[in-house]
Amino acid sequence: MQNQAYFRFYEELNDFLPLEQQKQSFAYDFNGTPSVKDAIEALGVPHTEVDLILINGISVNFDYLLKPADYVSVYPVFESLDISPLVRLRPAPLREVKFVLDVHLGKLARLLRLLGFDSFYRNNLTDEEIIEISTDERRIILTRDRGILKNKTVTHGYFIRNSNPEIQASEVCQRFDLYSRIQPFQRCLNCNGLIQPVKKDKIKEFLLPQTRQAFHEFFQCRNCQQIYWKGSHYQRMQEKIERIIQSKSNL
Repeated sequence: MQNQAYFRFYEELNDFLPLEQQKQSFAYDFNGTPSVKDAIEALGVPHTEVDLILINGISVNFDYLLKPADYVSVYPVFESLDISPLVRLRPAPLREVKFVLDVHLGKLARLLRLLGFDSFYRNNLTDEEIIEISTDERRIILTRDRGILKNKTVTHGYFIRNSNPEIQASEVCQRFDLYSRIQPFQRCLNCNGLIQPVKKDKIKEFLLPQTRQAFHEFFQCRNCQQIYWKGSHYQRMQEKIERIIQSKSNL
C-alpha cells in the first residue's frame, strides 16, 4: 500500500532538488517503512549535507521510520551554529579543518593550499580511497559527485556547486566559515606539504641564473623540496587571494 509524507528542504539543500520541489513543501510517496535517511537520499540529497531533521516539529535521527502524513523539515549542516539541544545527525563539526578532494577538483586543491588549508589530492584516487582517507584522517570530502556523499560511512562532506575554481574556493570558505583562518603561502601548491624559509646558498644550484641574480628571499617545501620566491607569479597569487577574501562581502 502506498503512503504519503510531506517534505520541505531548506537553504542550499534545494540545490539538489528539481525546480518544482525547491523551497516549498511537496508530497513524497513511499511503500513500507523506509528510514528518513533513505527517503532523503532517494530525493537526491546526500546525507552529509543534512544536519537537522524535524518530523512534525520534533528532531529525529536518520533511523526514524517514515509514517503516513509525516511532515519532514530538512536543514543543512550548521558548521558555525550550535544546535546541540537537538538531535545532531553527524559528529561535531571538524574544527581542525582538513580536506580530501575528488579527481575533478585539482585546481580547487591548489587554491585551498594557497590559502593555507590542508588539502589532500591525487588525480587517480578512487571513491573507495577517498572515503578511506576521509575516515582515517578525519578529512572533509569535497566532491562534484554526490554519489560518494551517499555512502553510509561518510560523515563529513560537501558537494561543490560551482565549476569555476576561484568561485569554488569562495564557496568552501563560506560553507565552513574559513575566512578568518586563511593563512596564505603556508603550503606547497604541488604536494600540500608545509613550506619554510631557506637560505639562498642552500638552493642556488637549482636556480636559473636570472632568478639567482634578481631574488634573495626563498622558501622550500619540507616534503617535495619545491622552491618558491616572490616573482611575478607572487603578485598574481596575491590578487587571487584578495578576490577570494573579498567574496565574503559579496555573499
